[in-house]
Amino acid sequence: MQERDYQAKLIKLLQREFPGIVILKNDSGYRQGIPDLTLLYEDRWAALEVKKRSNSSVRPNQEYYIAKLNSMSFAAFISPDNEADILNELQIALQPS
Repeated sequence: MQERDYQAKLIKLLQREFPGIVILKNDSGYRQGIPDLTLLYEDRWAALEVKKRSNSSVRPNQEYYIAKLNSMSFAAFISPDNEADILNELQIALQPS
């Protein structure tokens, strides 16, 4: 499966799991390393970097931005390999306060 195909499938899944979620696709050309998706849900937000496999290569600055954004709210690398775990963590992170 291509990364773009997985990303499209993931967006549909997130829309089912989190009714009303706003999902923004980020432009890697604007700031290298920024995660692919920003998720806005009620009074919470999260960022996801989509990979086709958990061992896919990481581009410059991706680890930096995942760590930085995770310290602010929630951010993670997500792939079909770790999808269930990340979605469980995301459920907790996006629970209303």
